[in-house]
Amino acid sequence: MPIEIIQSKRLFEKIAEQIKMLISSGEYKEGSRLPPERDLALQLGVSRPTVREAMIALE
Repeated sequence: MPIEIIQSKRLFEKIAEQIKMLISSGEYKEGSRLPPERDLALQLGVSRPTVREAMIALE
């Protein structure tokens, strides 16, 4: 029986996807400033460094 490789994403990658979804859903307007890292971290339930990594990944 072959072993199935499970691709897991790091937390900052998941948060980056969530931020993209928030923008595409219209919660945040494209081209406008996002809320401060602290506010995003509280909203998404993660730490500020995780939000920072996600923002860097989105640049």
